[in-house]
Amino acid sequence: MSNIILSLCLTIQIQLKIICYLMWIILGKYSLKKFYDDPIRKEYRKLQVDSMPVVESFERLDYTQLLKEYLAEHGKPLKPVSRHKGCLPVSDDIACTKCGAPHSYIYRNNGKAKNTQYLCKVCDFTFGNSTDYLKSVALRCPHCTRVLERIKQRKDFNIFKCKNPKCSFYLSNLRNLTPEERKRYIADPQAFKLHYIYREFTIKLKPLSKESPVMPDVDLSKIHSSPHTFGLILSYYVNYGMSSRLVASIMRDIHGVSISHQTVINYTNAAAMLLKPFVDNYDYPLTSSICGDETYIKVNGKWHYVFFIIDTIKKIITSHHVSPNRDTIAAIKAIDDTLSKYKEIPEDLNLVFDGNPIYLLAQHFFASHGIHFDVTQVIGLTNDDPVSAEFRPLKQVIERLNRTLKTYYKSTNGFAAFANCQNYLTLFTTWHNFLRPHKALGYRVPVNIPGVTKLPNMPARWLELLDMAQYYILDHQVA
Repeated sequence: MSNIILSLCLTIQIQLKIICYLMWIILGKYSLKKFYDDPIRKEYRKLQVDSMPVVESFERLDYTQLLKEYLAEHGKPLKPVSRHKGCLPVSDDIACTKCGAPHSYIYRNNGKAKNTQYLCKVCDFTFGNSTDYLKSVALRCPHCTRVLERIKQRKDFNIFKCKNPKCSFYLSNLRNLTPEERKRYIADPQAFKLHYIYREFTIKLKPLSKESPVMPDVDLSKIHSSPHTFGLILSYYVNYGMSSRLVASIMRDIHGVSISHQTVINYTNAAAMLLKPFVDNYDYPLTSSICGDETYIKVNGKWHYVFFIIDTIKKIITSHHVSPNRDTIAAIKAIDDTLSKYKEIPEDLNLVFDGNPIYLLAQHFFASHGIHFDVTQVIGLTNDDPVSAEFRPLKQVIERLNRTLKTYYKSTNGFAAFANCQNYLTLFTTWHNFLRPHKALGYRVPVNIPGVTKLPNMPARWLELLDMAQYYILDHQVA
């Protein structure tokens, strides 16, 4: 009897622990992810981005008018398609996407395939039952000119594929397979990419469409502290990477100015909002050597990604885009921020990134809009190939920038709101581009504004930048 009671007590204790654990998960602030403070790092999946497709433009035609022209030219009407016995019929809802001819004039052009290709007898146009995107253009394989068929729909893009078994691109890839790979391909064809693939992006972003900056309504004249105090707060908070509480303590203990840490945050946020249009739209003297990378930053207890892009020669930060996702859309927006800062995109523009495939997809997106640049990927941490050996020094520039941000950001212990994170990065970029001397530049700042750099101390330089930002806003408000 005592053994039974002991077993029941042990079972009750185990169940109680399980219940408490589940309640902690349900009511906890950050769920199980709180246990794992480090961001998850996964190896990049290898991705091959093919060349751009052939875009065939055409005008919408009227099949009734084409039938009349055929009758006038040949003296007899064009007969509908005569189908062989055993041939699968064409569905009544199938019509030519170019001239609108009904199903009676449509050939089934590739037999019994699931994604059937059709040929219009009236206008000789080929199309597929999965190419319903066709309106005024046709996307064709650049190797065999077969119309591409849509095979998948993703969140931000559609995937099109050339399914021609006689395509030269497919046959060449098939021939290059080793005997072992060919056996694997027969057993699992999804593990190999042999056919031509094209990704059509559906995001609503017009590249280089530099919109008018949003002008903030910030009046620094209403702050209770003196301008010099404001400059001191920015210098401590940004230049020396101090937390808001430590800045408030120094202002009280050293300078005799009693302010709270929330006041420090309010002041720095106001300065960031004022500086953002000026920093984002400044006429930077950029070169064609650009490098980018992502680093981690915590917002409201969750990891976000900062997409830094920097001019490796001038050491100018051209983008500090923040995103909760490490995806192609974030890469596109970061690159667009950089390209928008050029008056004219250099022909030899080369962007160096790591092996993340999102940058190749971003390059493909811009190429589809007629904007071309080179992307060089430095793979891994060791120079296992000539490309990595040549461009590793450029990649190290962005890695040092990431380390610098982490050193200064560490004191903040993360941000409670997304806006606070953006404001901090705006101030960090302002300091890095306009106020921080760099050893590689002979201890000069990347962007030398004489009216700023000649001032005797850092608080005065911050105040001068704020004045320039205010004049920038006033000029654009008047315009």
